[in-house]
Amino acid sequence: MIDSEIISNSPKLYALVPLLHVAWSDAVLTPSEIGHLQDLIDENDRFTSEEKEWVKGRLDPKNPPSAQELKEWSTKLKEVEHQLSDHDKHDLVAMGIQLAEFNGYAADVETQVKLTQSLREIEGALGVISHEANRFLLDNDDKTLTHALGTNTTFDQQEMADLLDGEHKPLIKKVKAILEAPEFKYFEDEDHTKYREQVLTWCKLLAEHGFGAQAYPKEVGGSNDMAGYFAIMETLSYHDLSMVIKYGVQFGLFGMSIMFLGTEKHHKKYLPLIGTLELPGSFAMTESGHGSNVRDIETTATYNKAEDCFIIHTPNNLARKDYIGNAACHAQMATVFAKLVIDEIDFGVNAFLVPLRDKEGNTLPGRKIEDCGLKMGLNGVDNGRIWFDQVSIPKDNMLDRFAWVNGSGEFESSIASDSRRFFTMLGTLVGGRIGIPRSALSAAKSGLTIAIKYGDQRRQFGPKNGPEVPILNYRSHQRRLIPLLSNAYALHFALGYLTDRFLHRKEEDMQEIEALAAGLKAYSTWNTTATLQICREACGGKGFLAENRIGTLKNDTEIYTTFEGDNTVLMQLVAKSRLTEFKQEFHEANFFGILNYITNQAKTAIVEMNPITVRRTDEEHLLDSEFHLSAFTYREKNILTSAARRFKHKLDSGKDSFDAFNECQFHMLNVGMAYTERIVLEQFIRQVNRTKNPELKTILKKLCDLFALHQIEKNKGWYLEQGYMDGSKTKAIRRMVNTLCWEIRQEAVPLVHAFDIPESCLAAPIVFE
Repeated sequence: MIDSEIISNSPKLYALVPLLHVAWSDAVLTPSEIGHLQDLIDENDRFTSEEKEWVKGRLDPKNPPSAQELKEWSTKLKEVEHQLSDHDKHDLVAMGIQLAEFNGYAADVETQVKLTQSLREIEGALGVISHEANRFLLDNDDKTLTHALGTNTTFDQQEMADLLDGEHKPLIKKVKAILEAPEFKYFEDEDHTKYREQVLTWCKLLAEHGFGAQAYPKEVGGSNDMAGYFAIMETLSYHDLSMVIKYGVQFGLFGMSIMFLGTEKHHKKYLPLIGTLELPGSFAMTESGHGSNVRDIETTATYNKAEDCFIIHTPNNLARKDYIGNAACHAQMATVFAKLVIDEIDFGVNAFLVPLRDKEGNTLPGRKIEDCGLKMGLNGVDNGRIWFDQVSIPKDNMLDRFAWVNGSGEFESSIASDSRRFFTMLGTLVGGRIGIPRSALSAAKSGLTIAIKYGDQRRQFGPKNGPEVPILNYRSHQRRLIPLLSNAYALHFALGYLTDRFLHRKEEDMQEIEALAAGLKAYSTWNTTATLQICREACGGKGFLAENRIGTLKNDTEIYTTFEGDNTVLMQLVAKSRLTEFKQEFHEANFFGILNYITNQAKTAIVEMNPITVRRTDEEHLLDSEFHLSAFTYREKNILTSAARRFKHKLDSGKDSFDAFNECQFHMLNVGMAYTERIVLEQFIRQVNRTKNPELKTILKKLCDLFALHQIEKNKGWYLEQGYMDGSKTKAIRRMVNTLCWEIRQEAVPLVHAFDIPESCLAAPIVFE
């Protein structure tokens, strides 16, 4: 015990108490450490033989100080705490001398100096750091740098929310107000049959407010506001995603297929009924045997000249329409994509309106419909499989904007080329690839809001005897969440740009717009999947609880990466588009044009890859948007040129173009990704530059810098391989990413507040605890 006779008679032994306390509190001493300490004690003439034995007794690993003895040492230290200067509180040796003097030790200056030297040797042998070790011994209310970090708002959250909402703020506000109504309380029953009916009820309520017909022409009861439709879908995605998908299938895919592929007779007859949900419908394109490959679907629509009708037929089991939203329970009609056959000649894929059920919900003859059953998520949507057995439909049920059968039973089209007609038809439906990534982004914003607000409130760990720290203050936690926050802002502006391009499209821009939509759909939905996984982990066990909604968001958005186009296939589509443009650029260029391209590439190499630029690590350069965009553009052009060269080499070696493309697929995915990332950064920079409010501009610039540098950091291996940067620069970028995460953390909560997600939609208890 500490008050044993030896230490009572030799109070200078108290000088060792802080060192011994830290040594045993921090960890068990290793045999080599103990041996070294015992040698130091044996060689020290400042201690008597009895004192040495007392010290050695406290260094015996077989008989370490008891918990009671450690508590007594701690009590003794706290008795003198008030006598310690701020300096001595951070010096174990000085603390020990004070403790010894408090318990009766007195010595002349020379003796005390020698004792201090001896204690310093022991301190060195223990390897303790005094200013850290004192936290084991004393109550410590001092705030560390980590403690000092907290929420600090430098911008007006409402102004940021207004900037994000843009011109559709009044409409978005109206949607949010409706979602906060009692009728839209989340469904909590596990019965998926009841869940589907609840989702249908929600969609009917939305239709009553005019949201179903938002995009349709005014003459059929709509608002002629396609941009508004996208804003509604994005805002609804803060709520139940089954409702969003059913809304999108009914009013988007089904209704807009008629609006874009049909003509006036279809618009007048069907759109008023679809917009009010009097006519529930579905969109039947995907087949069991053909998902992304729409051109080769096998369902047939054979023209019967005698009856002047079409016969819709499923020729084999793999040709069944599969995973069709609204089909299992509610759809009374479907837009069915099928191969038009006239006199045994295949005229390619066209769209037809095929009734499925009567108004009482009874399946019509010749149709077989099965329920796809429970899914990973979105179980409020009734996905089904459909077979057609020689189903006859009127001739007028062909959606005939681009192709039709004339009075003589002959095929006609305003577009002669089968390939061009097919892609023109599908191009009009690209809106689905705008709605889905915007919906996915809303889900990511919800997850980030929950995880960041929880991280700001949840306190865990901290220095010994000091207060616990919000987990969002930890660098590792910031590194997980803050770059994803910058992604959310970056994608918000990029998807706004895509929407604007689509709404103001020209025929000559459609190929580029389709590629852009494909790339951003893939990029956004992949980002959402990754974001929600990190958000779940960042909330620990709380994130696993259903009540906190991250699990539901994860499950419901999982399918986003493969519907409206499999993401991997979509990125290949982007790459093909970029290669086509690359080929056309050279095909149409004369000698001087090609020479100019090569010269520009050489200039890039000279300016951006000179030794000074490659190694430049100063803050001004690292935070320069021109450097960021140049790095993204260089990577995009280099990968594209490399892929084109690789593809051409395989063709020149005699390989079939299909095989050549297959062998280059990995490179094609990189082409698509590099192009999409460049577009996202470009639009973020443009948004920063056109933002007038200086406070908003400052924080947006930080988010933009983080987005850019984090992507460069992820691709640092490529940049190092190309010699575009050296190791010192990539290390500096890593440090700058850490710094930006640290700075943005202070405004992370205001930044997610600016998403302005209704509390009733967040509905996660951990956000409000």
